Amino acid sequence: MNLFTTRGEIVVTCPKRLAPFLELEIKELGFQTEETFITGVRLAGSINDCIKLNLNLRCASQVLYKLKQFEAINADDIYKNLLAFPWEDIIPERGYFSITSNVNNPTINNSMFANLRVKDAIVDRLRDKRGARPSTGSELTGAVINLFWKNENAEIFIDTSGESLGRHGYRKIPGQAPMLEALASATIYATNWDRKSPFVNPMCGSGTIAIEAAMIATNRRPGLFRTNYSFMHLQGYDEAVYFKEDALLEDQIKDVPGLHIIATDFSSRAIENSRKNAVAAGVANLIDFGVCDFADTKIPPDVPGVFYVNPEYGERLGDVRELEETYSRIGDFMKKQCGGYTGYVFTGNLELAKR
Repeated sequence: MNLFTTRGEIVVTCPKRLAPFLELEIKELGFQTEETFITGVRLAGSINDCIKLNLNLRCASQVLYKLKQFEAINADDIYKNLLAFPWEDIIPERGYFSITSNVNNPTINNSMFANLRVKDAIVDRLRDKRGARPSTGSELTGAVINLFWKNENAEIFIDTSGESLGRHGYRKIPGQAPMLEALASATIYATNWDRKSPFVNPMCGSGTIAIEAAMIATNRRPGLFRTNYSFMHLQGYDEAVYFKEDALLEDQIKDVPGLHIIATDFSSRAIENSRKNAVAAGVANLIDFGVCDFADTKIPPDVPGVFYVNPEYGERLGDVRELEETYSRIGDFMKKQCGGYTGYVFTGNLELAKR
């Protein structure tokens, strides 16, 4: 059986509350979804379909392809079931693999023990079939096998992604308290921005919001910045399929005449870092950067644009009392200078938001 062409169950995971936007992305790629839950989306497809998903999704964390589901009361049941699985059809000779897991079982108080039993089963099976012990470790640079085990229900997946898709790969200088790129993309989707009117992002920090906005508007996908995925290290991998999908990433980039994205910050260092990140993402020419207080940001008048600000909120940066004045000034600026715009404040402190 060639898993690259055999349809099975695919689970695409994401951070909590991002699933509706992940579902939207998956449907825009032409897939039908079967279930959307708080941390992901379920659909049907092959590992070749997983290649397309990995290269294109902005809001995802991992793309998992299910191999087997079984009942497991304890870790010995995990070992016995996986020892009987034909891992020689999955992991190439002289291949390297690692194990990840999500475990909630009363017999296990350390998920690393479950990982160990999965690894033992695979190693013992391959050593018996091939006469040599495969290479294993914790780095997610080769084949990755994922165990989901809740109570007595166990599922084993190929994690076709490896390193998380949530980091898009262009951000070389993260700055202080950076927003995860997948979260940034989801919040931009949540604004219902039309991807052509002005997008204004004061307090831009390392530039993630503005950069993701530019990438979304011009259809630049995260796969442009990454060259290694777990699916590349599986038996039966056809690099021609990957190269075809990879080539489409360049072909589908589009020009948006008049696109106006503005990113400002009072810190010249932050703007310098933002520019460098934007250059790495290939969108520096699409963003107008400026060093100023947020209230001095020049807002293009008489257009229905988006104003998006992600201020400090007192947990990791800034003092709450000082921030009360900042939030009040944000409100005044939005009312007085942003007529016709839709304003968004991303914050982890709802009390401050009331200011």
